[in-house]
Amino acid sequence: EEGGRSIPNPVRTFADAFEHFPDILDNICRAGFTTPSPIQSQAWPVVLLGWDLVGIAQTGTGKTLAFLFPGFIHLTLQPIQIGGRPREQREGPGMLILTPTRELALQIKSECSKYSYQSCTRSVCIYGGGNRREQIDIATRGVDIVIATPGRLNDLMMNGHISMRGITYLVLDEADMLDLGFEPQIMKILLDVRPDRQTTMTSATWPPGVRRLARSYLKDPVLVYVGSLNL
Repeated sequence: EEGGRSIPNPVRTFADAFEHFPDILDNICRAGFTTPSPIQSQAWPVVLLGWDLVGIAQTGTGKTLAFLFPGFIHLTLQPIQIGGRPREQREGPGMLILTPTRELALQIKSECSKYSYQSCTRSVCIYGGGNRREQIDIATRGVDIVIATPGRLNDLMMNGHISMRGITYLVLDEADMLDLGFEPQIMKILLDVRPDRQTTMTSATWPPGVRRLARSYLKDPVLVYVGSLNL
């Protein structure tokens, strides 16, 4: 138990986590995975309850899928109509993944495309150094998921090309790198994101700056870590 909550047990198999979501299980099978990684088995039951989460684990431990699969499910469970409008007409995307570098953004976009195979989920990757016009064109045609570095996303938001007001699932990825000078830009972005969102944060380490980010942007999060916290 933690803070009066009963923390769910880790899942041992993909079916334990996603038995009601056959499309996700199919895509996992296509990828050839056999068992969840430690961070996935602990994070999925928590995030699927709708709770905020901080996941601390080294790179290469499966953190991306720890937040991506629950994000897909979160989007599919949103009401078909919000404010009387069909889902496809809602104001902007529902899921935002903020990540510190272009390379990480492209990597997450690749995973997102791979595992949303045969779904109608649309995503855009927004990063500095990429073709700005092309990013704007994709964003304005309508997307469900935005994967972005903070600087370029701020630019597009300030110029009215994309709105974050419909975001209900937020990921702060590799927060130990996001902590290095991005906080003013993150603050600006999150002013537009609704306060009742669900937020997941990942990090390879747990220094004071990352703890401060967690206190600022997450609500009573569950901390899941793989390995040592003395990082």
